[in-house]
Amino acid sequence: MYTYDEVMDKINTARRFGKLPGAEVMQRVMEQLGLKNQTIPYIHVAGTNGKGSVCAFLSSILQEAGLSVGTFTSPHLVDFEERIQINGEMISKEESLRLGAFLLEEDFGVELTMFDYCLAMALLYFREQKVDVMVIETGLGGRLDSTNAIGIPQVCVITKIGFDHMAILGNTLEEIASEKAGIIKKGCSVVVEQQEKEAADTIQRRFRQINHGFDDTIAKLYMVTDEDIYYTKKIKLQLPGVHQWENAAAAMMAADIFLEKSKSQFSCLTRLSSRKEKKEILRTGLENTIWPGRMELISREPFFMVDGAHNGHGVEALCKSLKALYPGEKFVFFMAVMADKDYEQMVEQMLPIAKCFYTFTPDSSRALQNTKLAEYINRRGVKAFVCESYEDIFQGLDLNAKNVAFGSLYFIGDIKIHWRKQVKV
Repeated sequence: MYTYDEVMDKINTARRFGKLPGAEVMQRVMEQLGLKNQTIPYIHVAGTNGKGSVCAFLSSILQEAGLSVGTFTSPHLVDFEERIQINGEMISKEESLRLGAFLLEEDFGVELTMFDYCLAMALLYFREQKVDVMVIETGLGGRLDSTNAIGIPQVCVITKIGFDHMAILGNTLEEIASEKAGIIKKGCSVVVEQQEKEAADTIQRRFRQINHGFDDTIAKLYMVTDEDIYYTKKIKLQLPGVHQWENAAAAMMAADIFLEKSKSQFSCLTRLSSRKEKKEILRTGLENTIWPGRMELISREPFFMVDGAHNGHGVEALCKSLKALYPGEKFVFFMAVMADKDYEQMVEQMLPIAKCFYTFTPDSSRALQNTKLAEYINRRGVKAFVCESYEDIFQGLDLNAKNVAFGSLYFIGDIKIHWRKQVKV
């Protein structure tokens, strides 16, 4: 009999990448678990940055409409159970233990990754709890991702595409976009955030190929416009950051499409015959959205903000938002990053608004060493100090400046864990 810690240890230490494509592995897993013909409608979200925020916005809107919403995202910040939620409530540790132990005992004939175990657990849990709709975030890419085995979604969303995981997804925006666009299925409407031309062209080409000759009243391609983004700027979002307006716009469009498609399926949606009623649900859902770890202020005195930006695009969005919210400010940055990221580009984005940096080595075999990161920053003419512990980080907080930690979601999650312990929350 497994304990909770034993189950989590086995799942967390499973391979990060499998020998077979995730989609192929998950097809076999779903077939064995009786999930192959699962009928729960779902919205599929892929992209480089903004996936989690879009999922959070979507889940909040659909919940506001009266639906029971199962949400699967990754990675988690603090608790494993954050990955699997129903109506904003995390799966319990008891349910994680039960489902995790069951899956570990099964022989699927293929090797599962940590992500495969998490997704299988989520799909089983959502089926048992009879959710009305699922919001599913891809893990990596799209075409070969484990989530792409689930079936045909009601709506797909493709968020901002940038350079990340190039060793797996390709070295050009066109190649990366092609992998992300692999979630597009025949008969499925697609919402796409504003993209660089190469990425936008690739997505549009994929959509036309897949839906050639298909009824365009059912499957449509929706590109987020400046007008769509302007509309969400008038909504009071709890998620700070200028990039969240576009994420909110994409989520609102996808939710609108889903609600229209699903009116006859759910009795709670009959009230949406009024456009005014639907707009109110969309607006309230966006306003009520909370998504930890994204420009999250964990302390006001001292000012300490954490953000999960972990690639060039994400850091660019964070930088723009900091400039917009705190014009003329110089920030104390706490940075930890994985070695396979373009850390030099990430640093360059922040140099003009940096007072100084503190560098840290995250607890990961993929981590960039704090000394190497500090050496690079010092060579660029901004002072960088090395932190060896989370206590060093907290002691480095500047009482007279705005302190911001970024570079890795795992780093941000660990900061939150240690900060809780320090302030005894």
